[in-house]
Amino acid sequence: MRGKIHSFQSLGTVDGPGVRSVVFLQGCPLRCPYCHNPDTWDKDGGTEMDAQTLFQKIQKYKAYFGTEGGVTVSGGEPLLQAEFVTELFSLCKGDGISTALDTSGIRLDGTVEKLLAVTDIILLDIKFSDTEKYENYIGIPLETVLRFLAYADKQKKRVIVRQVITPGVNDAETDFVQLQNIVGRFPCIEKVELLPFLKLCTEKYEALQIPFPFGKYPAADAKKVENLQTKFFTERFTNG
Repeated sequence: MRGKIHSFQSLGTVDGPGVRSVVFLQGCPLRCPYCHNPDTWDKDGGTEMDAQTLFQKIQKYKAYFGTEGGVTVSGGEPLLQAEFVTELFSLCKGDGISTALDTSGIRLDGTVEKLLAVTDIILLDIKFSDTEKYENYIGIPLETVLRFLAYADKQKKRVIVRQVITPGVNDAETDFVQLQNIVGRFPCIEKVELLPFLKLCTEKYEALQIPFPFGKYPAADAKKVENLQTKFFTERFTNG
Protein backbone atom coordinates (compact mmCIF):
# COMPACT_ATOMS: atom_id res chain seq x y z
CA MET A 1 0.00 0.00 0.00
CA ARG A 2 1.19 3.51 -0.81
CA GLY A 3 0.88 6.59 1.35
CA LYS A 4 1.46 10.32 0.96
CA ILE A 5 4.56 11.44 2.88
CA HIS A 6 5.30 15.06 3.70
CA SER A 7 8.73 14.56 5.26
CA PHE A 8 10.92 12.20 7.28
CA GLN A 9 13.09 12.88 10.31
CA SER A 10 15.64 10.15 10.84
CA LEU A 11 16.23 10.73 14.56
CA GLY A 12 14.11 12.94 16.83
CA THR A 13 13.71 13.32 20.58
CA VAL A 14 10.48 15.32 21.01
CA ASP A 15 7.89 13.08 19.36
CA GLY A 16 7.44 10.34 21.93
CA PRO A 17 9.73 8.54 24.36
CA GLY A 18 13.38 8.00 23.53
CA VAL A 19 14.99 8.50 20.13
CA ARG A 20 12.56 7.98 17.27
CA SER A 21 12.32 8.19 13.52
CA VAL A 22 9.42 10.49 12.71
CA VAL A 23 7.25 10.20 9.60
CA PHE A 24 5.14 13.25 8.76
CA LEU A 25 2.20 12.33 6.56
CA GLN A 26 0.49 14.62 4.09
CA GLY A 27 -3.11 15.73 4.49
CA CYS A 28 -5.22 17.14 7.32
CA PRO A 29 -8.94 18.02 7.42
CA LEU A 30 -8.49 20.47 10.30
CA ARG A 31 -7.39 24.09 10.06
CA CYS A 32 -6.15 24.72 13.58
CA PRO A 33 -5.48 28.47 13.97
CA TYR A 34 -2.04 27.88 15.52
CA CYS A 35 -0.91 25.12 13.12
CA HIS A 36 2.84 25.13 12.47
CA ASN A 37 2.63 23.00 9.35
CA PRO A 38 0.02 24.42 6.93
CA ASP A 39 2.08 22.87 4.14
CA THR A 40 0.81 19.45 5.30
CA TRP A 41 -2.88 20.30 4.81
CA ASP A 42 -3.24 19.47 1.11
CA LYS A 43 -4.01 15.75 0.85
CA ASP A 44 -2.84 15.74 -2.78
CA GLY A 45 0.62 17.07 -1.94
CA GLY A 46 3.63 15.20 -0.63
CA THR A 47 5.51 12.23 -2.04
CA GLU A 48 4.06 8.77 -2.56
CA MET A 49 5.86 5.87 -0.90
CA ASP A 50 4.89 2.28 -0.21
CA ALA A 51 4.86 0.95 3.35
CA GLN A 52 7.63 -1.59 2.76
CA THR A 53 10.05 1.03 1.42
CA LEU A 54 9.30 3.36 4.33
CA PHE A 55 9.76 0.51 6.80
CA GLN A 56 13.18 -0.28 5.32
CA LYS A 57 14.12 3.37 5.71
CA ILE A 58 13.10 3.31 9.38
CA GLN A 59 14.92 0.03 9.92
CA LYS A 60 18.25 1.70 9.14
CA TYR A 61 18.00 3.66 12.40
CA LYS A 62 16.85 0.84 14.65
CA ALA A 63 20.23 0.66 16.40
CA TYR A 64 19.68 4.17 17.77
CA PHE A 65 16.23 3.55 19.24
CA GLY A 66 17.33 1.76 22.40
CA THR A 67 14.70 0.42 24.77
CA GLU A 68 12.39 3.48 24.70
CA GLY A 69 12.59 4.73 21.13
CA GLY A 70 11.05 3.61 17.86
CA VAL A 71 8.97 5.22 15.14
CA THR A 72 6.38 7.98 15.38
CA VAL A 73 3.90 8.74 12.61
CA SER A 74 2.65 12.32 12.70
CA GLY A 75 1.12 14.70 10.21
CA GLY A 76 -0.88 16.30 8.97
CA GLU A 77 -3.36 13.87 10.43
CA PRO A 78 -2.29 10.21 10.19
CA LEU A 79 -5.84 8.94 10.74
CA LEU A 80 -6.58 10.08 7.17
CA GLN A 81 -4.21 7.33 6.02
CA ALA A 82 -5.05 4.79 8.71
CA GLU A 83 -4.75 1.71 6.49
CA PHE A 84 -1.31 2.75 5.27
CA VAL A 85 -0.11 3.41 8.83
CA THR A 86 -1.53 0.06 9.95
CA GLU A 87 0.57 -1.72 7.35
CA LEU A 88 3.68 0.26 8.31
CA PHE A 89 3.18 -0.31 12.04
CA SER A 90 2.58 -4.04 11.49
CA LEU A 91 5.94 -4.27 9.72
CA CYS A 92 7.64 -2.31 12.51
CA LYS A 93 6.15 -4.40 15.29
CA GLY A 94 7.19 -7.55 13.45
CA ASP A 95 10.76 -6.26 13.74
CA GLY A 96 10.45 -5.26 17.40
CA ILE A 97 10.20 -1.51 16.73
CA SER A 98 7.95 0.49 19.07
CA THR A 99 5.14 2.41 17.32
CA ALA A 100 3.72 5.80 18.27
CA LEU A 101 0.81 7.65 16.66
CA ASP A 102 0.68 11.47 16.87
CA THR A 103 -2.96 12.33 16.25
CA SER A 104 -5.81 14.71 16.97
CA GLY A 105 -8.15 11.77 17.60
CA ILE A 106 -10.79 13.04 15.17
CA ARG A 107 -11.91 9.66 13.85
CA LEU A 108 -12.89 6.34 15.36
CA ASP A 109 -14.17 3.46 13.23
CA GLY A 110 -13.20 -0.10 12.42
CA THR A 111 -10.24 1.00 10.30
CA VAL A 112 -8.85 3.18 13.09
CA GLU A 113 -9.42 0.43 15.64
CA LYS A 114 -7.23 -1.88 13.53
CA LEU A 115 -4.54 0.80 13.52
CA LEU A 116 -4.68 1.22 17.29
CA ALA A 117 -4.27 -2.54 17.68
CA VAL A 118 -0.71 -2.18 16.32
CA THR A 119 -0.02 1.15 18.05
CA ASP A 120 2.01 1.11 21.27
CA ILE A 121 1.83 4.79 22.23
CA ILE A 122 -0.66 7.52 21.34
CA LEU A 123 0.41 11.17 21.37
CA LEU A 124 -3.03 12.77 21.58
CA ASP A 125 -3.42 16.44 20.78
CA ILE A 126 -6.28 17.72 22.92
CA LYS A 127 -6.37 21.19 21.47
CA PHE A 128 -8.57 22.89 24.04
CA SER A 129 -10.14 21.86 27.33
CA ASP A 130 -13.77 22.75 26.62
CA THR A 131 -16.14 22.03 23.78
CA GLU A 132 -16.99 25.68 23.08
CA LYS A 133 -13.39 26.50 22.17
CA TYR A 134 -13.12 23.26 20.20
CA GLU A 135 -16.13 24.15 18.11
CA ASN A 136 -15.15 27.82 17.69
CA TYR A 137 -11.51 27.25 16.77
CA ILE A 138 -11.36 23.70 15.40
CA GLY A 139 -14.88 23.08 14.11
CA ILE A 140 -15.51 19.79 15.91
CA PRO A 141 -16.84 18.97 19.40
CA LEU A 142 -14.46 17.96 22.17
CA GLU A 143 -16.62 14.85 22.61
CA THR A 144 -15.28 13.46 19.32
CA VAL A 145 -11.75 13.42 20.75
CA LEU A 146 -12.90 12.10 24.13
CA ARG A 147 -14.62 9.18 22.38
CA PHE A 148 -11.30 8.32 20.75
CA LEU A 149 -9.55 8.65 24.13
CA ALA A 150 -12.14 6.45 25.84
CA TYR A 151 -11.51 3.70 23.29
CA ALA A 152 -7.74 4.01 23.81
CA ASP A 153 -8.30 3.75 27.55
CA LYS A 154 -10.46 0.65 27.11
CA GLN A 155 -7.68 -0.93 25.03
CA LYS A 156 -5.15 0.01 27.75
CA LYS A 157 -2.99 2.03 25.38
CA ARG A 158 -0.21 4.28 26.62
CA VAL A 159 -1.36 7.86 26.04
CA ILE A 160 0.56 11.13 26.23
CA VAL A 161 -1.71 14.17 26.04
CA ARG A 162 -0.39 17.31 24.41
CA GLN A 163 -1.82 20.82 24.32
CA VAL A 164 -0.44 23.99 22.72
CA ILE A 165 -0.76 26.96 25.09
CA THR A 166 -1.57 30.29 23.45
CA PRO A 167 -1.52 33.46 25.62
CA GLY A 168 -4.97 34.98 25.91
CA VAL A 169 -6.69 31.92 24.46
CA ASN A 170 -6.18 28.89 26.71
CA ASP A 171 -3.77 29.94 29.44
CA ALA A 172 -6.26 30.78 32.21
CA GLU A 173 -6.39 28.68 35.36
CA THR A 174 -9.85 27.42 34.39
CA ASP A 175 -8.39 25.96 31.19
CA PHE A 176 -5.90 23.87 33.15
CA VAL A 177 -8.46 22.79 35.74
CA GLN A 178 -10.69 21.58 32.90
CA LEU A 179 -7.77 19.69 31.37
CA GLN A 180 -7.01 18.17 34.78
CA ASN A 181 -10.59 16.96 34.97
CA ILE A 182 -10.31 15.30 31.56
CA VAL A 183 -6.99 13.67 32.41
CA GLY A 184 -8.35 12.38 35.70
CA ARG A 185 -11.04 10.37 33.89
CA PHE A 186 -8.63 8.23 31.88
CA PRO A 187 -6.03 6.04 33.65
CA CYS A 188 -4.29 5.33 30.33
CA ILE A 189 -2.83 8.86 30.29
CA GLU A 190 0.74 8.60 31.55
CA LYS A 191 1.86 12.17 30.87
CA VAL A 192 0.65 15.63 29.89
CA GLU A 193 2.88 17.89 27.80
CA LEU A 194 2.05 21.60 27.60
CA LEU A 195 3.67 23.11 24.51
CA PRO A 196 4.28 26.86 24.10
CA PHE A 197 2.66 28.54 21.11
CA LEU A 198 5.42 29.72 18.75
CA LYS A 199 5.36 31.82 15.60
CA LEU A 200 8.24 30.28 13.66
CA CYS A 201 5.73 29.19 11.01
CA THR A 202 4.81 32.74 9.94
CA GLU A 203 6.93 32.53 6.79
CA LYS A 204 5.12 29.33 5.72
CA TYR A 205 1.77 31.12 5.81
CA GLU A 206 3.21 34.04 3.86
CA ALA A 207 4.69 31.69 1.25
CA LEU A 208 1.35 29.88 0.88
CA GLN A 209 -0.45 33.24 0.79
CA ILE A 210 -2.94 32.22 3.46
CA PRO A 211 -3.78 34.01 6.72
CA PHE A 212 -2.23 32.89 10.00
CA PRO A 213 -5.26 33.13 12.33
CA PHE A 214 -3.28 33.18 15.58
CA GLY A 215 -0.61 35.48 14.18
CA LYS A 216 -2.23 38.27 16.23
CA TYR A 217 -1.36 36.53 19.51
CA PRO A 218 2.07 36.71 21.16
CA ALA A 219 4.29 33.66 21.36
CA ALA A 220 4.07 31.89 24.71
CA ASP A 221 6.85 32.26 27.25
CA ALA A 222 8.47 28.82 27.50
CA LYS A 223 9.37 29.28 31.18
CA LYS A 224 5.80 30.25 32.08
CA VAL A 225 4.44 27.19 30.28
CA GLU A 226 6.98 25.01 32.08
CA ASN A 227 5.80 26.45 35.42
CA LEU A 228 2.18 25.72 34.49
CA GLN A 229 3.15 22.17 33.63
CA THR A 230 4.73 21.77 37.07
CA LYS A 231 1.82 23.40 38.90
CA PHE A 232 -1.00 21.45 37.29
CA PHE A 233 0.41 18.14 36.10
CA THR A 234 3.80 17.16 37.50
CA GLU A 235 2.55 16.11 40.93
CA ARG A 236 -0.09 13.73 39.57
CA PHE A 237 2.32 11.84 37.35
CA THR A 238 5.18 11.88 39.87
CA ASN A 239 3.02 10.43 42.63
CA GLY A 240 1.06 8.10 40.34
